[in-house]
Amino acid sequence: MSFFRIQGGATLEGTLTPGGNKNEALPVLAAALLTEEEVRVENVPRIADVESMIALLQALGADMEWVDRHVIRIRAKGTLSASAPPEHYGKLRASFLVAPPLLSRLGHAELGLPGGDRIGRRRLDPHLQAFSAVGASCDSAGQKLTLSTSRDGLSPGSICLDEPGVMATENALMLAAAAPGESVIYPAACEPHVQGLCRMLQAMGAEIDGVGSNRLVIRGKRGLGGCTHRISPDHIEVGSFLGLAAATKSLLTVGPVDPAQLDPVLRPLRRLGAKIEIRGYHVRCDGRDAMVVERDFGETIPRLSDGPWPATPADLLSILVVTATQAAGTVLLFEKMFESRLFWVDRLIAMGADAILCDPHRVVISGPSPLRGARLASPDIRAGMALLIAALVAEGESEIQNITQIDRGYEAIETRLRAVGAQIQRIP
Repeated sequence: MSFFRIQGGATLEGTLTPGGNKNEALPVLAAALLTEEEVRVENVPRIADVESMIALLQALGADMEWVDRHVIRIRAKGTLSASAPPEHYGKLRASFLVAPPLLSRLGHAELGLPGGDRIGRRRLDPHLQAFSAVGASCDSAGQKLTLSTSRDGLSPGSICLDEPGVMATENALMLAAAAPGESVIYPAACEPHVQGLCRMLQAMGAEIDGVGSNRLVIRGKRGLGGCTHRISPDHIEVGSFLGLAAATKSLLTVGPVDPAQLDPVLRPLRRLGAKIEIRGYHVRCDGRDAMVVERDFGETIPRLSDGPWPATPADLLSILVVTATQAAGTVLLFEKMFESRLFWVDRLIAMGADAILCDPHRVVISGPSPLRGARLASPDIRAGMALLIAALVAEGESEIQNITQIDRGYEAIETRLRAVGAQIQRIP
């Protein structure tokens, strides 16, 4: 398998363009199955997870065509299949997003269990609550889920989730958009990618009030239409590049960005001492000055923790861990949402980081720490990118194996980083 060979210690400079939001692209592609009309999606990232979603949609009977590097046309006209070969479902968590379109179009769906990052238990219960609220039933047997509606199809309802899960909200949104009448989702996730799906469903003919809040009112309809939808810049990729600039003491500009989406990303980086400013639709991080951790009131050790939007995104926490190793001071990073997401920190400690993994959810970092090159393996998308940043910080050579995990979320990352001065090669 391919791996990255990285020579660390270089200072980077230049501009990086963020790709389209991965977590918006996946539900948007699935939502294209809600209509028989043509859907055009722009700013689609060419990453492995998107390719896996496309393969699943094609296996279900959708016609897909890349009409430009980052523009895809989808037409799900005619007969869709209620099932696809099981290997398609195990490749990504977002495979479960095809259930609402299949229920809307066919009245039933047969799905394999979804895959995705191994970062702890990821409940399906909120999804099943959404299905039940609109009149769908679910039976499970082994590695297969069978969902079905009554003869009358989906019906509007009050969808009360026991947690504001992002993908559960996205499934609930598609179900409500395809059910004629008024539905309410509460508490709903309000992350930027959920807002992006709302905008797409509005363009397809659904009426949605409360976009960006935790209470969504949807007036759905049968026969949603086609649309053109543009995916927003990936705020997690923006945060990754800003963390890279801060950790490597570099000067990097990232853009274009959506400034309205950046505050939860910029807040924790600034608490670590990163010098960041927004200039129109670009954001710049000047890492040439030393970072100093901003302590809490009373000069106590600060705690950075993740949570539902607009708290710090969970996908950014791995980047913050590496950035903290290069900041002067001590900080506690608290991963509240996934119980296995911090286990990769032992690799960072082996590189020289002054870190204590207190338990599966908390790590204490004291910096700055000089890092040294090492042989590493990427455990998941975000930890893989964090280790790549650590390797670019470290003195000496590093190798990162299992880079297919990084490819799932970051398009042609080595090519883009070389353009700003990184010494990184993909070795086949």
